[in-house]
Amino acid sequence: MADLIVKAAVKEELDDMNVASDFYAALDEEVQELLEDAAARADANDRKTVQPRDL
Repeated sequence: MADLIVKAAVKEELDDMNVASDFYAALDEEVQELLEDAAARADANDRKTVQPRDL
């Protein structure tokens, strides 16, 4: 599985919070599931283009 998130961007967004090392893997899995669900919804609607409404 490819990394879907950028660790530096996550760390920057969370500002002065500490981030556990295993948080990134869990976040990456959540993003993967979100993308799969969005693609399935687009496919179910006979579209090849994933749109914001698929989220």
